[in-house]
Amino acid sequence: MTWSHMVWANEPAPVSKSPQPFTPPGRNRPQQPRVQCHGEDLFFNDNGKLQLPVSYNIPWMAAIQDFRTLSLITIPGTHDTMALHGGPEAECQALSLKDQLRAGIRYLDLTVYLRSDTLHVTHGIVGQHSTLREVLDTVRAFLSEFKSEAVLIRVKPELSDKGKVNQMVQSLISNDEHVWVSSGMPSMGQIRGKIVFVQKNTFTLGVPLLDTDSKGNNKVEHIKDKDKLIIKHLSQAQQACGGDNVALTYSSGTGFGTFWGMFLTPKRVAEKVNPWLNQYLRQFYSSQPRPCFGVIAMDFPGIDLIQTVVNCQFNPI
Repeated sequence: MTWSHMVWANEPAPVSKSPQPFTPPGRNRPQQPRVQCHGEDLFFNDNGKLQLPVSYNIPWMAAIQDFRTLSLITIPGTHDTMALHGGPEAECQALSLKDQLRAGIRYLDLTVYLRSDTLHVTHGIVGQHSTLREVLDTVRAFLSEFKSEAVLIRVKPELSDKGKVNQMVQSLISNDEHVWVSSGMPSMGQIRGKIVFVQKNTFTLGVPLLDTDSKGNNKVEHIKDKDKLIIKHLSQAQQACGGDNVALTYSSGTGFGTFWGMFLTPKRVAEKVNPWLNQYLRQFYSSQPRPCFGVIAMDFPGIDLIQTVVNCQFNPI
């Protein structure tokens, strides 16, 4: 595929102990006390306007001890963070990057391609009206306001000279002391106020990433099968926590490209999976100590689901 085939949104496209399964009956709203939830059980969100209660704790990482290793922290993230454009087949998020960060997201998943000596953010062949430089500027602005926080970024080169992407990212960050590019596993105290790159495959800057997903795991024909896959991946992540890699689990998925799930857009998958994921994670609240799950990257997460992920390491209020 050449860059002449690249399209922008709104343009016509060319022709420990392994967790046990848990399923709330009928996927109804859970009938039990809620834990630091706000609003009307906002586990799924497709509203582009962020409304946070006055009591919402934006800088949640401030409560993490400085000595805690990054690989021991459970972190809410988004899959294809900038995929706000392109229609049902391509859209994975509703909130802008600025609002995702304020809602508590601390892991960004970015696919980039090189055009005219600039790294643009894309989802598949759909450009997302943003450059990597603009993303970094937004994150830097957030971190300058909330210095207790750290934001992990994964860069995935798409259809580009993948070696050159490394060089261009390096030139973008230059010698910025507020960017972590070492492969050593840092403590929370070492990365406050910093962008932390994570490396996988051809992108070689930052902390090593252990992706529990395998090729094809994002394809969804039946929601219950996706639930079981998430349980398996969270179990693998739990076992990897505290090691030399940041563990990553995707709760996202799409039915495009399958027969039985052909009408399951990323949004429809998230509508079903997110409430289930919220309740599944909350069953571990009674565990002492609470297990670590690493990064959980989601589509269309609501603020209550984000808080549930955050509270995996804290005693709920």
